[in-house]
Amino acid sequence: MKLVIATRQSPLALWQAEHVRDRLRAVHPDLSVELLKLTTEGDRRLDQPLAAFGGKGLFIKELEQALIDGRADLAVHSMKDVPVNLLPGFALGPILERADVRDALVCEVASGVDGLPQGARVGTASQRRQAQLSERRPDLQIGSVRGNVGTRLSRLDEGRFDALILAAAGLDRLGLDQRIAARLDPRDMLPAAGQGAVGIEYRDGDSRTAQWLAPLMHEPTAIRVRSERALSRALGGDCTLPLAGYATLDGEELDLQAFIGLPDGSLHARWRGRGAASDPETLGQAAADGLRAKGADRILELVRAGG
Repeated sequence: MKLVIATRQSPLALWQAEHVRDRLRAVHPDLSVELLKLTTEGDRRLDQPLAAFGGKGLFIKELEQALIDGRADLAVHSMKDVPVNLLPGFALGPILERADVRDALVCEVASGVDGLPQGARVGTASQRRQAQLSERRPDLQIGSVRGNVGTRLSRLDEGRFDALILAAAGLDRLGLDQRIAARLDPRDMLPAAGQGAVGIEYRDGDSRTAQWLAPLMHEPTAIRVRSERALSRALGGDCTLPLAGYATLDGEELDLQAFIGLPDGSLHARWRGRGAASDPETLGQAAADGLRAKGADRILELVRAGG
């Protein structure tokens, strides 16, 4: 029996696909698992912000086409890149155990955001990170930097920026944790919905593939991510929005923190609440309602109008 995994060709995407491949081989020793390496539109269009041409969903379009064509049986994604509403014909399978959910400050000039020099140039491709940075440090000059992790680090090393904000999980997975100056406490920088988690997509109704994949599910991570994605879905389902959601499990209860703000930091709203771990989507909806009660709709209106 053979399964084919569709994956992007960036080093981090390949790490994730190889991790899933190795996990599958470990639980199914007789299973043959191969990688189908593809380049997506999101990888090709590095000259514009993601929000300008369709968002992070463009990182999975070609992978989904490979599923439709039968060239692949499953696709591996960073959960923070997966649209909250999949297209008809696709299903979200197992979500693997979450890695470090935090964002990381990468720089040589400070050991934390508060220690960055006045007016420091900080690179990020995320409006969510920009909104939280601008709220905390309005003096910072925040610029867009896209590309794979190595490309972004090269921009820092060339002196185009004084610091970068990247996902800690990606740096850890690529063996680049020594570049991290600080792992940012979620209380200071709430992560994106699904950050640090790897998910698997396959053709809806493909029960054979679903059975092979089932042992890879990490239920505690899936519960947390479901809550975070429900928050995002309730506010429009656009993963390019300056929206953050971070859920933690406490026994039978789930704690969810949420943030939304304008990229320039001038308007923002926060919410925190608890709910039953058995119904994570209800807590996500409550978080969205709580943000709306604090002005989220106005923030969304301004973001979609370009500020």
